[in-house]
Amino acid sequence: MGNRVTIPTLSAGIVLAGLLWSAPATAAPPETLAAPDISLANVQAHLNQLQSIATNNGGNRAHGRPGYQASIDFIRSRLNDAGYTTSVQSFTSNGATGFNLIADWPGGDTSNILMSGGHLDSVSAGPGINDNGSGSSGLLEVALTVARTNFQPQRHLRFGWWGAEELGLVGSTFYVNNLPAAERSRIRGYLNFDMIGSPNPGYFVYSSSGQPTGSINLQRALEAHFATIGVPTELTNVGGRSDHAAFARAGIPTGGLFTGAEVTKTAAQAQKWGGSSGVAFDRCYHRSCDTMANINTTALDRNADAIANAIWSLAAGSTTPPGPRFENPTDVPIPDLSTVESPITVSGVAGNAPAALAVGVDIRHTFRGDLVVDVLAPDGTAYNIHNRIGGSADNLTGTFTINAASEVANGTWRLRVRDAGPQDIGTINTWSLQF
Repeated sequence: MGNRVTIPTLSAGIVLAGLLWSAPATAAPPETLAAPDISLANVQAHLNQLQSIATNNGGNRAHGRPGYQASIDFIRSRLNDAGYTTSVQSFTSNGATGFNLIADWPGGDTSNILMSGGHLDSVSAGPGINDNGSGSSGLLEVALTVARTNFQPQRHLRFGWWGAEELGLVGSTFYVNNLPAAERSRIRGYLNFDMIGSPNPGYFVYSSSGQPTGSINLQRALEAHFATIGVPTELTNVGGRSDHAAFARAGIPTGGLFTGAEVTKTAAQAQKWGGSSGVAFDRCYHRSCDTMANINTTALDRNADAIANAIWSLAAGSTTPPGPRFENPTDVPIPDLSTVESPITVSGVAGNAPAALAVGVDIRHTFRGDLVVDVLAPDGTAYNIHNRIGGSADNLTGTFTINAASEVANGTWRLRVRDAGPQDIGTINTWSLQF
């Protein structure tokens, strides 16, 4: 991952995968929507190979160095053997030749491409096993699992491994900028995986806020696996720090996963995810110690499965269209040591609410550790989504999910906010329900 510092923003909870595009006329068989489990042992084997390549080539896999060329050769050989159509694109940066590796899985609608990628280069200081051997290896194993299971999605699948990311997103930018306009328009979504095995991990999903239209659907697809295993996520604004940026600038919807770099884990995050507060998510970021010993295998396993889940669901399509969205944008002041409510009236939705009802919340407050936030169903049942965590941080913004399958959808839902501590005040800025 590149050097620009970014601060993760809070989004406690997760939502189900949405559609990337409208449902096709002929839906994929339901069984194709379930992604297979991705073998952690296989991902680790790919990482071991990248470590060996670095060890045998001066300790790194950096742009213009022999270790990078060997990394490209290794990944390409595995993909060719699995039946992919591969190509290597060359470019020049800092007086050296760099390479992008592109792999297409045969079949699917080539006017409707779902692309996934991550950078393959390391910094010159070390082997780059977490940054970004982890994303590269997870993506490789997902691509090989596509071939192993003979997955035949309705959308065309394309994978990319980028060069010279560490020099300023050079490879991915070169790829996007050199696509003819017609080819660029066929890429309907891009998923980016950069650092998915940090040793003191967080579980971050790229925020769709400020990204091209349609990015919210990628965000939800990436959040979905974590919802099923009960692991909360936070949204992060990665900005121009990784390879999705070139695609976003071209108007292509983007999403991605990240387990953290040099920023330190907060006490609230350690309480939520485990690990050590006050310590960087990756203490070996851009250092020689970014080796096989710098990987958290639980995070690597969870993220590899999340990658597969998103690719399978987005590429295979779904017969279920997204449900309606209801919002209350009216500001509701939250006085000190008080309880306030904001209503949303839902109508026209048949049957019960979904098992993963998405609750979007934007609460502006000077001390979110004071807040207790519940969603009240029409029958008065309370679903807690925030209970005085977050320490001295301000504001509570993001998307939560609640299992509301036992609740009738139509009726008046309420967001109840209790300020349980002294001295701080705020406002319910807006909130929403996505059925």
